Parts: sequence; C-alpha cells; structure tokens
Amino acid sequence: MPKTSTQKFYKPSITADVVVFTIEDSLLKVLTVKRADEPFKGTRALPGGFILPGSDSMGTARRILKEKAGLEGIYMEQLYTFDDPKRDPRGSVVSVAHFALVHRDAISLETSSHTQDPTFTPLKHTGTLAFDHKKIIEYAYERLRGRLEYTNIAQSLLPKEFTFSELQNVYETIFSKKLDKRNFRKKIERLGLIKATKKKIKRGRQRPALLYTFASGKAESFKNPF
Repeated sequence: MPKTSTQKFYKPSITADVVVFTIEDSLLKVLTVKRADEPFKGTRALPGGFILPGSDSMGTARRILKEKAGLEGIYMEQLYTFDDPKRDPRGSVVSVAHFALVHRDAISLETSSHTQDPTFTPLKHTGTLAFDHKKIIEYAYERLRGRLEYTNIAQSLLPKEFTFSELQNVYETIFSKKLDKRNFRKKIERLGLIKATKKKIKRGRQRPALLYTFASGKAESFKNPF
C-alpha cells in the first residue's frame, strides 16, 4: 500500500469560544465582547480566540476569559464542536465551544486596552452577533436547562449561602416559568440538594429568612432527575 503524506489533508483552524451565563435582577444574562479585528470588527461576539500550539481548548477558553473580560476561576465545561465550513468568512474554522456559570456578585469585569468592552446582556436582547454565536448561545442555553434538571449546577449561579427563594429564582429564571413553592421545596428536599445553616438574613420588611448552602460543593449528578 502506498504511503500517504499527512500534508495532503486540509488542516482547519481551531478556536475556543465561551458562553458565560449569570443571573441579575431575575434575568438570565450572557457575556459578549466587542470584536477588535475583522471579520465583524466592532460587532459583539462571544469571547473567543485561536487555540495556540501546545494548548488545549479548555486552557484556551480560560485564557480568553482572563484576557478579554478579566474573568477567572469560574465553573466551565466543554459544550459542543461547531464545524460548519461556512461559519467563518476567513475559511474553515472549527469552534470548540464551552459554557460557564458565575454568580453576579463574583463578577468584576475589567476594562482596559486589552479587554474588549465585556458586557452582560439579557439573553433575549443580545442583538446581532458575529459568526454563528447566536446558535452557540442557543445550544448552551438548552444544555444549561438540561443540566439543571439532574445536577447541582445551580450552585455556580448563587452565593455560598442563599435563601430558599433565591434558589427557586434560579430555576424560575432559567426555565422561564413560575414554580409552585411547596412542590419545589418537596423536590429539593427529596434530592437532598441543600442543607440549612444556623443563619438568617433580613431583607427589607420581610421576615428573616433561613440561609442554606449546597450539600456538596462538587459538581454532582442526581440519581433521580429534578
């Protein structure tokens, strides 16, 4: 059999793009930046960049968030590979997309000559985005909804200690619907998802509310879906 040179095979470029979600004022928001170069210069897009030699997609994604938005140390997982040959006008560019979650109070976006105007925008009002980034965000949103049903991923959108109402608000915001408080509490108790602390917090004229924390600080799956 004749030898085949690997140089005969076309080698596409590979990027890492990141969908970062947070919840603010009961709205699910996503992080975008303003592109500094062509194509789509000046258009908002997901934080992203090319994977450099010696780097993997996860390491690249974390580097990108630090460089373009000043974000680091947040929950992240690989999402999907987007490889439509027409997704990038520069040629065949494959995107290894990731999605990340962060509590709003843990965000301190940096604005400098290196960052690219990082902004959290309501999911429903992202407007025109570069490349196929709308599609990537939609895919990430569906993944988030699915993961919320069988993992404790909600903890990445909450402070370490929170009220039961704040936990319910995360689910209601992501699923875009009101949940019956009694039924929701029963499901959470059945899962053993959270545990009560001995602390209470008073906000406004409301009665002091008990604070909770997640039973496990590690990412875990449920035996029975939510």
